[in-house]
Amino acid sequence: MAKLLKVKPLEMIEAEASESGQHSLKRALGPLNLVALGVGAIIGAGIFVLTGQAAHDHAGPAIVLSFCLAGVACAFAGLCYAEFASLIPIAGSAYTYGYATLGEIFAWIIGWDLVLEYAFGAATVASGWAGYFVSFLQDWGIHIPPEFIGTNAQKFVFYNGRWSDVMTLPAGVDISSLPVHQGWFNLVAFLIICIVTAVLVIGIKESANLNTAIVIVKVSIVLLFIVIAAAYLIKHPALASANWHPFIPANKGGYGNFGFSGIATGAAVVFFAYIGFDAVSTAAQEAKNPQRDMPIGILGSLVICTLLYILVSGLLTGVVSYTKLGVPDPVAVGIDATGVRWGSFAVKLGAIFGLATVMLVMLLGQSRVFYSMSRDGLLWKWASVIHPRFRTPWISNIVMGIFVAIFAAVIPISDLGDLVNIGTLLAFVIVCAGIWVLRVRRPDLPRPFRTPLVPLVPILGILFSAYLMVSLPLLTWYRMVGWLIIGMFIYFFYGLKHSKVQAGMPVVSQPPVGATYTEPK
Repeated sequence: MAKLLKVKPLEMIEAEASESGQHSLKRALGPLNLVALGVGAIIGAGIFVLTGQAAHDHAGPAIVLSFCLAGVACAFAGLCYAEFASLIPIAGSAYTYGYATLGEIFAWIIGWDLVLEYAFGAATVASGWAGYFVSFLQDWGIHIPPEFIGTNAQKFVFYNGRWSDVMTLPAGVDISSLPVHQGWFNLVAFLIICIVTAVLVIGIKESANLNTAIVIVKVSIVLLFIVIAAAYLIKHPALASANWHPFIPANKGGYGNFGFSGIATGAAVVFFAYIGFDAVSTAAQEAKNPQRDMPIGILGSLVICTLLYILVSGLLTGVVSYTKLGVPDPVAVGIDATGVRWGSFAVKLGAIFGLATVMLVMLLGQSRVFYSMSRDGLLWKWASVIHPRFRTPWISNIVMGIFVAIFAAVIPISDLGDLVNIGTLLAFVIVCAGIWVLRVRRPDLPRPFRTPLVPLVPILGILFSAYLMVSLPLLTWYRMVGWLIIGMFIYFFYGLKHSKVQAGMPVVSQPPVGATYTEPK
């Protein structure tokens, strides 16, 4: 048991972080890039897709409170992430933090869990991106065959001059006389993951600059919606009063179906909207000044997006009754209700750009976790091979990109989202616990950023995250346990035997000329 709980010495991590040369990651990101990475990952599927679903099914207008609850849980976890990212400025995020504080078995669990989070998260977003992109093309009269715009679980009907998912048709539509086709393979989702993977292989600086430019576009679109919706409600106060009443709809007899339990379940659903700020920490080894800039990137992106989410969800449920928001594109429905016709075009365009950056950051985070686990010997060597020109883990990018593209093309989006949420919440629990443990074990460490009110903040982060995990469907727990069992097989039959920490070896793939390593005592 002692072997499983062996920690990775901080001295070893510091030696790894100081590595340079063509076999190391390139430090090219400043604070603006890091904030943009966070915003790029956070503003996406949550605000453009899940807001309407959570309001329609669980919380009603009180979806605003759901975003507040999820934001509070993220704030506690974000403070813990910020301390770790400044203290341990290296790729790997919660995986590396768990390795340094709780031991190798916990590091493996959270690393394998992060692979689930980022890979399935990118696949989920790719499915949403494909829906907006296909809708955008159909607005211009361009129709992709329905067999290639959805998974085999989806049926499409040609209605009102466009292919639509059967589940989104208005009530009362008779489809018996309409052309009906079933999806085979979501080619659109597959191709967008391939394109994003190619961008990541080319280089982190190029990826970050592209992300920053797109973030400016999509934040502008979100602000445009806020301005248009607010102006409309100022002119129609009676509409807002009617749509916001009752603010918390009565419970319909089941947990999570309106009432206060609906707010909690709504928070667990829209929690996907906050996934991304933790991905900033995976780029710590590529930050120019991680001790200063990582807390700025993590907390700055979280604050900006929380404020935007609260404004958008409040205005959306004011403009349109929550009973009409159970659609794939709720923000587009909201702006259509204002009568600003060009707004729908802008929102769809913003969603296309917005979801693309979410995929970019999630695939970036996934490959960096794989890279870190491989360098530690817990995964195969090919996952940490750095391209000599682009200075990126290119093999890891390509291999995982192919798997994610296949997931996005064949697995329904509804089955992917909950898995991502529970994986992220588990990561938050371990990071919060790790800060508490490290403060007890190593209070002497210099901390450029200190989480306030320890152990209160970590304890609250653990409790809030655990509460949201309990609010998720039981089937999601079964799937996560199955994923972790697969991971345990890999760890005990490969990772434990090849672990560099177990062998007392330095975790440096190819040190620069003249570099030395002193074995920690």
